[in-house]
Amino acid sequence: MAAHEVRVLIVGGSLVGLCSAIALAHRGVHVTVLERTPPIGAFEHATVGWFDRETEQYRRIAVDEQCELLSLVGDVAVGEDGPVLHMHVVLGLSDGTTRGGHLLEARVYTTLEAVVTENPAYLRKVLRPDIGIALIDLDQSQGVT
Repeated sequence: MAAHEVRVLIVGGSLVGLCSAIALAHRGVHVTVLERTPPIGAFEHATVGWFDRETEQYRRIAVDEQCELLSLVGDVAVGEDGPVLHMHVVLGLSDGTTRGGHLLEARVYTTLEAVVTENPAYLRKVLRPDIGIALIDLDQSQGVT
């Protein structure tokens, strides 16, 4: 580790913890977030998306009601403008049905607790004009063997 490199450990992946981690990472700080529980929480409302390859756009699927977070998986990689979150969710609705897709936006209701596992490599996303989305490019990532 270089003498000028700053490393931060955030214990607790609450909304504040995750926002702090993203802000620090955007400023070039190496961040690790530790959390002991699987992702849980709820949203007041959310918008998920389904990527349409023909239009190269996300079809927005509004969830205009309180919903429970049932699953949250994804990654945080470096993009052209800083950290890029790529998250997939499954949301439980009051009638027992679900909605899922790319998490485009959401408003947290009460709490959101998530586990973020640090990858030893710094992953970089690069726009792929042929398909219209940014994907992880291993050749431009650091620490990938």
